[in-house]
Amino acid sequence: MAEQRKPFDLLNSALNNTVIVGLKGGKEFRGVMIAYDIHMNIVLEKAELLENGEVKKGLGTVLVRGDSVVYVSPS
Repeated sequence: MAEQRKPFDLLNSALNNTVIVGLKGGKEFRGVMIAYDIHMNIVLEKAELLENGEVKKGLGTVLVRGDSVVYVSPS
């Protein structure tokens, strides 16, 4: 029988790895996910704002508010 995975299992496996976080309104950030909480607030280091898959601006460390997150994807 296959092991059942939960959303937090996926977020835990993404810790300290580069991810792309998609937000409402179509914005995307790429960075190293160093922390998250039960509200899906996400802290990214070395964060970059992406536009059409290209880096638009380097941002450093950012906190992404969980209610804005649409998806988190490995980069």
